[in-house]
Amino acid sequence: MERDIEAEAEARAARRDEAVRAAVEQGLLAPDAAVVALLDVTGIRESARALRAAFDAVVPSGTPVLHAFAVKATPLVPVLRLLREAGLGAEVASPGELALARAAGVPAERTVLDAPAKTPAELREALALGIAVNADNPQELDRLDALAHESPTRSPLGIRINPQIGGGSIGATSTATATSKFGVGLRDEGAREWVVRAFLERPWLTRLHAHTGSQGIPMPLLARGVAETYALAEEINARAGRRQVDTLDIGGGLSVDFASEAAAPTYAQYARVLAEEVPGLFDGRYGLVTEFGRSLMARHGTVVARVEYTKSAGGRRIAVTHAGVQVATRTVYVPEAWPLRIAAYDAKGRPKTGPETVQDVAGPACFSGDLLAEGRSLPLLEQGDYAAALDTGAYYFAHHYAYNSLVRPGVYGFAPDGAGGVAFAVVREPQTLAEVVAESGGAHADALTTLWAPEHR
Repeated sequence: MERDIEAEAEARAARRDEAVRAAVEQGLLAPDAAVVALLDVTGIRESARALRAAFDAVVPSGTPVLHAFAVKATPLVPVLRLLREAGLGAEVASPGELALARAAGVPAERTVLDAPAKTPAELREALALGIAVNADNPQELDRLDALAHESPTRSPLGIRINPQIGGGSIGATSTATATSKFGVGLRDEGAREWVVRAFLERPWLTRLHAHTGSQGIPMPLLARGVAETYALAEEINARAGRRQVDTLDIGGGLSVDFASEAAAPTYAQYARVLAEEVPGLFDGRYGLVTEFGRSLMARHGTVVARVEYTKSAGGRRIAVTHAGVQVATRTVYVPEAWPLRIAAYDAKGRPKTGPETVQDVAGPACFSGDLLAEGRSLPLLEQGDYAAALDTGAYYFAHHYAYNSLVRPGVYGFAPDGAGGVAFAVVREPQTLAEVVAESGGAHADALTTLWAPEHR
């Protein structure tokens, strides 16, 4: 198993190196295209295949299993289409994400709507389409009561619970704490009984959903969250005298080791832990839904930026690049929780070698903390070289932060061209300055100068 992980990591790194060199040779990276994002199509397909295989190995044949990709991780239509073709569905948390999933052709029956602030219009649309919905709280369940009364729906409906079992190393991504904003807090006074009664009074409620958290959540805690959900489903079904809860949505949350190339922990490891800790989960009585995002996509994205200048300050070397807070917001603002590996490439896109030098890799934004890496030992970056932020396929280049009105980089997928080279496909066009102006109210330049109170006219 370890040899397989190492071999996959080596192959992934080799594909990345080839893609960076090809991006320079083909002009995707150039003086007028100083930062691009690259997606490894081969790697994405391999991750999707590994996820499906991991759960296929532990569930009985015929068990309904939906792997719904968390669209928030990489909200790009071509990515969602690729994952759809790889057998995955979509987990959406806003009207925008639902629109993206529909544009990618993800069927309604393979879509799950989870969000803490669904409007009546959002719920009505989901029910009309037959999309699965997990109610976040009692007030939302009241809305579903009214909407279900208005018109029958084929949507599978459930309730999201918070097992309140604690957090991981990153508070912002821990969703099973005592005061998390998500779901019904199962350990609050009277809450567990309320959930059970809600099911008993509504035969059309058939699902339970829980999501313990994402990055920074240890695997044993993830398994404990699933175990709590399973135990509640068993209690509901026992009191109902029938198998009312037929599907468990166990969320996602498998962490990524951003300090290493190896993709561990793996889905196979997680599935085996669940089989050991919650054996009844995989006996065929419950359908399953997963909602993985970061662990599917992170390894397969790379942001590559040209080094515009290099200098020294206080004895520290600094490489000033075109990638910073606009693409790596979390890393820049909370570097201890969201570190990124940086790879150095020369002006021709070849991996740099030679003695390592402690240096900062800085971004283009106008504040001193705009650093992709601080005090990092790397082969010396020089003007015209390229710095690559690795493992950025999820929650990075698809979530632009418009500080200094910096443009969104273009996103390109890459794969072997069949002739020993690399082929690229546009996933998202680079943003133009005209688009920046338009988004910033360019069409309404006179709006405020003509808005005068009567006494000022």
